[in-house]
Amino acid sequence: MSSSIDAGPRGVSAEVCEKLTQRLLEGYEAGPRAMHHLGGYELPQVVEVVRCVEEMRAVLFPGFVGPTLAGASRAELADFIRQRLEELSTRLCRQIYRGLHHRCQLVRGSRDLDCAHCAEQAEQVTVRFVHALPELRDRLALDVEAAYDGDPAATGTDEVVFCYPGLYAITCHRLAHRLLAEGAAILPRVIAEHAHERTGIDIHPGAIIGGSFFIDHGTGVVIGETSVIGDRVRIYQGVTLGAISLPRGRAHAGPPQKRHPTLDDDVVIYAGATILGGDTVIGKGAVIGGNCWVTRSVPPGGRVLVGTEP
Repeated sequence: MSSSIDAGPRGVSAEVCEKLTQRLLEGYEAGPRAMHHLGGYELPQVVEVVRCVEEMRAVLFPGFVGPTLAGASRAELADFIRQRLEELSTRLCRQIYRGLHHRCQLVRGSRDLDCAHCAEQAEQVTVRFVHALPELRDRLALDVEAAYDGDPAATGTDEVVFCYPGLYAITCHRLAHRLLAEGAAILPRVIAEHAHERTGIDIHPGAIIGGSFFIDHGTGVVIGETSVIGDRVRIYQGVTLGAISLPRGRAHAGPPQKRHPTLDDDVVIYAGATILGGDTVIGKGAVIGGNCWVTRSVPPGGRVLVGTEP
């Protein structure tokens, strides 16, 4: 018995499709411009940004990410890295330019297809960022060791690199944070949301995170934009470093302010804890127990459990 794509239910008719098409076109023309981007300059492409992330990871963790490089000599490895860096620089610069150009056009209220100033700025951001890759690798090495040292279930640092969502999330964060610091627009948030989608860990690229950072398990972790985290901090799944809500309509009013907490060195935050407020400081070596709700500062070495006051 033969089958045909034309057999069976057909959904809406061509006539209905035409009517819906006209309604959508009218909505594009009459509705808010922020809901569409048609007939103008090119925007960053999420798929290309994610490809850049994987190329960065291949340089940061060669052999674990990308080609296996089995039996590669030092010269062959050098050729591999050189080629990756060249391809990454070109692809990344193009996406950085699109992000910068988009924001530039929004400010100017224009839709120019090209901008020499944005192109020059994108090249400078790209060069500075690529030069930072060795430093980023050194910082990530500390994160890998922190995960291995902090998790008795880890069988080796190789398992951490291969499998741990926390390392993937912090890798994306360190890349996104550096791009943001160098002046990139939109791309840092795209990278952060890619990591969020893949791991369930939501770290705003603006958050400042010290060395040897370990997120155990990770699902449901939220770290807000103005959070500051010291060295050797460990947090578990479901932890929120958030802001105390602003009045309606005030989210973007006034000068920028610190809305999220600070964790000093050697802090441990157990699963499900929520810590809120820009004035909240968790002192060095403090421990916040699971499911605690904290809106006040905790002194160094302090212990907070459910039902206790800091």
